[in-house]
Amino acid sequence: MGLKIDSDVGRFRKIVRGRVRDELRRFMSRGEMIGRRGRDLVSIPLPRIDLPRFIHDPGGQQHVGQGEGKEGDVLAPAGGQDGGHGQAGNMPGEHILEVELTLDELAEIMGEELGLPRIEPRGRKNIEEVSSRYTGISTTGPESLRHFKRTYRQALKRQIATGTYDPARPIVVPIREDRRYRTFRRVPQPRANAVILYVMDVSGSMGDEQKEIVRIASLWIDTWLQSQYRGLEAVYVIHDAEAREVDRDTFFRTRESGGTVISSAYRTCLQVIAERFPPEDWNLYLFQFSDGDNWSQGATETCIELLRDRLLPQLNLFAYGQVESPYGSGQFLRDLEQPFADDERVILHAVEGKEGIPDAIRAFLATGR
Repeated sequence: MGLKIDSDVGRFRKIVRGRVRDELRRFMSRGEMIGRRGRDLVSIPLPRIDLPRFIHDPGGQQHVGQGEGKEGDVLAPAGGQDGGHGQAGNMPGEHILEVELTLDELAEIMGEELGLPRIEPRGRKNIEEVSSRYTGISTTGPESLRHFKRTYRQALKRQIATGTYDPARPIVVPIREDRRYRTFRRVPQPRANAVILYVMDVSGSMGDEQKEIVRIASLWIDTWLQSQYRGLEAVYVIHDAEAREVDRDTFFRTRESGGTVISSAYRTCLQVIAERFPPEDWNLYLFQFSDGDNWSQGATETCIELLRDRLLPQLNLFAYGQVESPYGSGQFLRDLEQPFADDERVILHAVEGKEGIPDAIRAFLATGR
């Protein structure tokens, strides 16, 4: 009975994974898609899915075979319904099931649905090593991999089936045919680490909605890159007319009222890389989000020079996401298009609201860099 229930739960989890896959774009576009995030679990609330189970619910009424009764007692209200309160309705109730997926499972679904390639090895920064992962059970194998519980269970089943099991003297003796062994497969694991530098404009034209888009997008970027690298660190840089490194919470909560000088953020990133993340030891990713304003044409020329001559030679990928804002000009995206249109290390994308997040993620990560 226990094995049957395990099998049913396994099939149910496949249904849930299918539901997540079917509605992935909606989950990626909503801030409440992830209820909590532990060490390696992501919790996604799914509407209108409930775990199959048997329910015995007499509803507070006496039924046949229950308690004291006498001839003429009514066993249930007319029509089979108990006496509820409140107005009638014609809409179904909604059940919320909070399904937990590992980050690896979520990244796998995300990669399949968005068509994301694995990160390609490049030189000694991305040397892969092979690790063993236990994935199944076999009837043959070395004694060092014998699965005690599975072997005992198989022996117990055999003795019960053949009538040799004595409950009064419960001795279970496995024979050769009862033995079960763990099996494993070899999985490539990237040995190098990676760091993501997140840069966000927090000037007065970037409102709460724009920062929410950045928060959701960065979570999915983290999820994918964590599945590709053993170690992943994040650096958060905010800027208006000046830039500074901050923690994650400050990154998403800060809002300034000054102007915008993007080159200040680039200089801060260069300083962080020089002090803590040498490119020969780290895979470096820079994701910048802005509404496209910059202080002046001269400041934009400085940005292009810093990006072309100093940042790009050290980066695996530079991704610029321009978030729609009613107050931003959107000019910076156009300024970057001409000098970097043919550079495969540069991805430029306009994020059109929350619904545009999945397309932005695909654009940023589809190069496999």
